[in-house]
Amino acid sequence: MKRVLVIIPFPMSEESRNQRRAQLDAVQLGPDIEFVFESVRAAPKNYVSASDMALAEFGALEAGLEAEARGFDAVCIDTMSDSGMAGLRSELSIPVIGPGRASVLMAMMLGHRFSIIAMWPHWQHLYRKTMMELGVEDHCASVRWIDAAPDNQSLLAGKESDVFPALEAIAWRCIKEDGADVILLGSTTMHEAHAYLAERLPVPVVNPGPLTYKLAETVLGLGLSHSRGAYPTTLAPRRDVIHAMLDAAEKHES
Repeated sequence: MKRVLVIIPFPMSEESRNQRRAQLDAVQLGPDIEFVFESVRAAPKNYVSASDMALAEFGALEAGLEAEARGFDAVCIDTMSDSGMAGLRSELSIPVIGPGRASVLMAMMLGHRFSIIAMWPHWQHLYRKTMMELGVEDHCASVRWIDAAPDNQSLLAGKESDVFPALEAIAWRCIKEDGADVILLGSTTMHEAHAYLAERLPVPVVNPGPLTYKLAETVLGLGLSHSRGAYPTTLAPRRDVIHAMLDAAEKHES
């Protein structure tokens, strides 16, 4: 049995974690793989500023540092920012997969030009960073949003009748006005809208979180992991310091 750690980028209750686990229902996986969802111990309120991103990176890094030692075979990051992915790749030999890069590359496999639909404009910097790193800005038809503040705890629960049609409306604008032939959900917190959109849109709709689970299963089956040439290990490991800093942060939050 292969075991995959899914790092949730916010501290949350078990009930809220169950809403994240529901992403597993959207993908077909073999019987010999298990996904364990765990929250970070500290995180920003949202991913808007550079300081937010610094804290997000650190929280996700710390949450996955001991994944390999704990017997996990891979790690998935449950945020389109890919927070902690690069750091964990430098610390772990097991695969570490983030949905930001993975979903953009999948969109390019499925079509020529993709559009990202999001909840609000404050996430645009996340997408720009990923596209710049990959050098694929010319393949992005547009980024559109419905201007609704996201809820990283309850996700879209209770707001479906308003949010789902609004997302569909901007997706159609991406297709008709911007020339998108693939639609990409801009956050794993939007996964509950995927089935609704996929049934109503004439182009593929990429659901980032479930994509990472299938990719984890695939790379494990192929015996692949990230390149040490791209992600060299540190010459002076300081995991004790990293854990101590999060111990203090967790104590402060409580």
